[in-house]
Amino acid sequence: MTECVSTVLARFKSEMGESIGDMMDLPRNITVNNLQLICNSLLKQDETVPYAFFVNDKEIVKDLDECLDNIKISSEQVIDIIYQQQAVFKVRPITRCTSSLPGHAEAVISVQFSPDSRKLASGSGDTTVRFWDLNMQTPLYTCEGHKNWVLCIAWSPNSKYLVSGCKNGLILSWDVETGKKLGPPMTGHKQWITALCWAPYHLSPDCRLFASSSKDGDIRIWDVILGQCQRSLTSHTRSITCLKWGGTGLLYSGSQDRTIKVWRANDGVLCRTLEGHGHWVNTLALSTDYVMRTALVPQPPFSNTLNENNILNESKKRYDNVVANIGERLISGSDDFTLFMWAPESKKTPIERMTGHQQLINCVQFSPDSRYVASASFDKSIRLWDGKTGKFIGTMRGHVQAVYMICWSADSRLLVSGSADSTLKVWDVKNKKLEGDLPGHADEVFAVDWSPDGHKVASGGKDKVLRLWTH
Repeated sequence: MTECVSTVLARFKSEMGESIGDMMDLPRNITVNNLQLICNSLLKQDETVPYAFFVNDKEIVKDLDECLDNIKISSEQVIDIIYQQQAVFKVRPITRCTSSLPGHAEAVISVQFSPDSRKLASGSGDTTVRFWDLNMQTPLYTCEGHKNWVLCIAWSPNSKYLVSGCKNGLILSWDVETGKKLGPPMTGHKQWITALCWAPYHLSPDCRLFASSSKDGDIRIWDVILGQCQRSLTSHTRSITCLKWGGTGLLYSGSQDRTIKVWRANDGVLCRTLEGHGHWVNTLALSTDYVMRTALVPQPPFSNTLNENNILNESKKRYDNVVANIGERLISGSDDFTLFMWAPESKKTPIERMTGHQQLINCVQFSPDSRYVASASFDKSIRLWDGKTGKFIGTMRGHVQAVYMICWSADSRLLVSGSADSTLKVWDVKNKKLEGDLPGHADEVFAVDWSPDGHKVASGGKDKVLRLWTH
């Protein structure tokens, strides 16, 4: 005989099924915040580490009762509450601009923190790449060599090199410590460079290989030390718009020919073509993007004194944890207003077609813990999706013009967006609400990045000014 009880017998379990602490009576209306306190106490955490909680695969958003569906539970029945660590630290919301960094003479097109969060680089329409001192919040180096707009930049996983591509189709590599060119321009592309990406650290720990894509429809793989093209991949019939280097050695390219192609980087073989979009593919995101970006960043309880072998093993372990059970996921966003979720290592057909945006999709990003996907659109909205299934979760509205770019905080709790309306906005993902409004730019915001350590946001745009924001 069951009875409706106001408390339930519960125990906390990890994703691996390991129990922590003893069974306890919990009120059915216990909130997520109280579950956080109990979980941190049981795990003897010095600080409050953010966790997500699940009962029967359903996330507890407000309180435990919502996941019990008001069912009658006997006093002897045990409820398993599965906890998932969202991050090794909690990121505070960005609230204010700490400095405006003038210097560029044209629009700032790209802004990126180094993987170790110690440096910042920007590329501009003024043909220069700039490095910035984050401690002094002043210019460090102005790197000249391009003869046309610098359209994209990319840091090596070890934070030692930066490559930049311009509208003339030239690629330059820079020594981050000196701001000097590593060698002569890398030539071969016939039109402008659209994307740059590095081989993941756990596949290439010497950090020498990177790939480029171009409006000419080709992909090239380069050795940054030799300054030479190792391989050219050709099959797209139109401009390539986006490029990703996956953790199993596959390259993913999205194109205006409406396809995504999957390549084997080590020999250039075209593995498969992913079709389904009705218009240009604008953006790609991998569920492993964050863990590959921060491969060399020590994670608690690991220290900065780890040797290279230990770092390599740890980065591989972190990657394996993200892809356990379901593999590497790929999301594509298009001018056809839709997104697709793919299992690109093995399937040509999408897992899910994700609809709801009313205009073209400009940017898509997996959360660092890969549990969520956020997409930004010219329809002024940001939409949230389940990172495993692609199912729609909710919409965040507040911008009054097109949203150009979004970026996650390292703990997957917050999102920052840059828009044509000249503002940045910070969003609380769990509650799908606006956390803070960041005005300050005088014109459209083209580029946004949140430092991997969670402390700073950088933005740049049409007003030629780089801005740094903090909590």
